[in-house]
Amino acid sequence: MIGVSLGGNLPEDYNARERELILRQFNGVTPENGMKLSHIGHKPGQLDFAQADALVDFAQAHRLQIHGHCLVWARDDATPEWFFRDGDHPASREVMLPRLNEYIHAVVGRYRGKIKSWDVVNEALSDGKEQLRPSQWEQRIGPDFIAKAFEYAHQADPDALLTYNDYSIEQPAKLKKLLRMLGELREAGAPIGAVGNQGHWELDHVPYDDIETMIDSVSKAGMKIAISELDLGIVSRGRFWADGGSHRAELANTDLYADGCPPDILQRQAEQYGRLFQLFRKHHKQIVRVTFWNLHDGRSWLNDFPWRHTEYPLLFDRDQNPKPAYDAVMKAKE
Repeated sequence: MIGVSLGGNLPEDYNARERELILRQFNGVTPENGMKLSHIGHKPGQLDFAQADALVDFAQAHRLQIHGHCLVWARDDATPEWFFRDGDHPASREVMLPRLNEYIHAVVGRYRGKIKSWDVVNEALSDGKEQLRPSQWEQRIGPDFIAKAFEYAHQADPDALLTYNDYSIEQPAKLKKLLRMLGELREAGAPIGAVGNQGHWELDHVPYDDIETMIDSVSKAGMKIAISELDLGIVSRGRFWADGGSHRAELANTDLYADGCPPDILQRQAEQYGRLFQLFRKHHKQIVRVTFWNLHDGRSWLNDFPWRHTEYPLLFDRDQNPKPAYDAVMKAKE
């Protein structure tokens, strides 16, 4: 499956040319935000399925596969605070587990038979020394919140492919944590079938060898691979976090390519996208899908992350025309 993430309400938030591009170039869709707990469950006691229903209706009408994203995002700032509360007190494990079970059954059960795969847990691994990201999920439930989420999702739809999704898992230290987690989930009997590698890479810093090592390692662990949120930004983001964040005020007023991206940079991007897809083709038996994280440059989240600037990370420009990267990807797929 070659997919694309879509945000907002479908079809009205996408113009006719964008909708034509979706249907001509992709055979699968992922909701960018509309199926996250922060959206569906943003109010206690109410579930808002309007945006999710619209995406599912659009996909089914046009015979597009759907990947659900995501049931548990293991970040406190990505979860409504009410989910961790029991009245005026922090919710206990005895409160949290039935609540999580009910929520997952409500969401996955609603789309059973329509959505074939889900990101069950997103970004639970730590970037620091800990195994798991410190969060109220772990604090309120315990580290087995991951296994429980997979258990509940499988109960809600036994036929769905269930995925753990994260960024930078090709990096050696984080890959080690991932493989440890997969082993623990397997021992716990968690019904996990795939791992999603987000793939938010940067120009001239694509870790091809590490990506291949990750694919081989996860495959040996008995899992399929998804390249789940692919883009290739041209503006380096590392300076935003460097030196304790002292450069952020300067970067807030920096927009290197506001007037357009130089042709030589677009060509380098094309070459690196082409090399990526040659790698994906080499491992096509292990990779279940590749999903681009939104439709064209103008809709990319990277225009606002980690500071607002003009980005060019996808295969199509702001006018929905193919870039050199598109041609390189198509050639690599031949």
